[in-house]
This record gives sequence, structure tokens and C-alpha cells, in this order.
Amino acid sequence: MEIDRYIDGNFGIGFNLNTNRRSSSGYFPVSAYPFLLENVYLLCKKLCTSGVADADGSDLHVVFISNEKKQVPLWHQKASHRADGVILWDYHVICIQRKKESHSSPLVWDLDSSLHCPSPLASYVSETIRPSFQLFADFQRFFRVVHAPIFLRSFASDRRHMKDSLGNWTAKPPAYGPIVAEVQFQSLKRYWLSYSVVQFCSDMLSTPANFSYAFADGTVHNLNEYMEVIAADVVSNVGSDSIIAVRSHKLGIVVNETQLEEFFSLDDL
Repeated sequence: MEIDRYIDGNFGIGFNLNTNRRSSSGYFPVSAYPFLLENVYLLCKKLCTSGVADADGSDLHVVFISNEKKQVPLWHQKASHRADGVILWDYHVICIQRKKESHSSPLVWDLDSSLHCPSPLASYVSETIRPSFQLFADFQRFFRVVHAPIFLRSFASDRRHMKDSLGNWTAKPPAYGPIVAEVQFQSLKRYWLSYSVVQFCSDMLSTPANFSYAFADGTVHNLNEYMEVIAADVVSNVGSDSIIAVRSHKLGIVVNETQLEEFFSLDDL
């Protein structure tokens, strides 16, 4: 990509984002829309308890949108100051619902969209992602698809990303406490049952920092793992193996723009 186009905020042919710049790099930082991921987490919980989704969330998928440069253009976003609602996010998170009933259209729940919520996936892709719009390579969108039941058990955030270098909040935190991963506690219990006192002491003395990280950080904060969405992780093709991977892997799979609708149209999903 040409350097002058990057500085000017251009990310596609005939398009300029200068009117919506909020930082020196021309995109919205995480702090611009605080606790986005927690909101999607709570949305999934609400859909399950209200009967809109299956009680176990099996018809829901959490989808992370980002790329290596952490710059992804999306249209019809409430935070935009432009008439077309376009904005350049570092990452975005939505929920896609695919009911088990045959011939049901997948629905997109995007809490930051100005479109109807939920919107049919086909309409959302056409209006928000706009795959027909020619983008420079650095702005291509990739999608990490995670099965909601796994996400609701595994996701954890202690909100450290919402604090500055001095430890002060960049935005007022919610009244409820941080989200702690359920499966981490289960894994920790199993780990302790097989862990000898001698080995524990040895590990603590040899690598105390790493040992502390393994117990604390893995349990209370793993947001960055989900936000890492890169082209190298995109699956080669979408099929039954993709469904198995999504339903068994904590971080699901990564697909590109053309594969997103293809995945949610699979018969066995």
C-alpha cells in the first residue's frame, strides 16, 4: 500500500476516512467503545435465558472481526460521524445466530450497528462488510468464529486493556465484576489433583513469574487470544471439519469474507 494513502486515511479505491479520524493512525482504539466484548458476552447470556436462543447457546456463535493491522472498515456503525456510517475499527465483535430449524436464515446481532438488530446475515454482509468494495490488502477483514457455549465458559477479562500505563481507567467500568473463565477453574482443579507438592515448590523457585502467569493470567484474562485474527489462520476450505473444529476448539476457526456466509449455510451447523 502506498505510504501517502495510508497517512491520508484511504483504505479503498476512491475512499477517504479523514472526516472520521480520532487518533493519529486514523482508527478507533479499543477504548473508544469500551467493554464491547463483555457486551456481546452478556448479549449471548441474555438470548439464552430469554428463550430467543437455545438455553445452552448452541445456536449462537461469537464472531471476531479484525486483521494483522488491527484496521477493519465496517459500514452502518453507530460510532461513525459519516452519513454512510463507515468506521475503521481495530476489532469488532458480533453474534451470529443459526437456528437448527431447516431453511432458517442466520441472524446477526451487532450492538453497534445502525441496521435493524438482528439482521439477516446476507443483508448484514452486503450492507456492513460490503465485500464488493475494493479494499487495499491491509484492510481485508477476517473472522474468528467461536461457538457460544465454549466462549461463555472460556472467555475471561480482568479489563486490563481498559487501563492506561498508570493503572487508571480510560472509561468507567461496569458495576458488575470482571468475567472469569469457568473452564479455567475446572482445569485448575484437575491440575492440582495431579500436582505434587515437591514439583510445585520446584516450579515456584525456578520460574516464579511464569508460574504465576500460568495460574493467574490464563484464568482471568484471555481477550487478546480472541482478538488475534490473521490471514495465516484462515481455513483452506469450509466443510464438516470446520463445524467440528468450531465445536471443539476454544478459539474456533478463522474464515475470510467469502467463507463467512458459506460456513453459516452448512447443513450440519
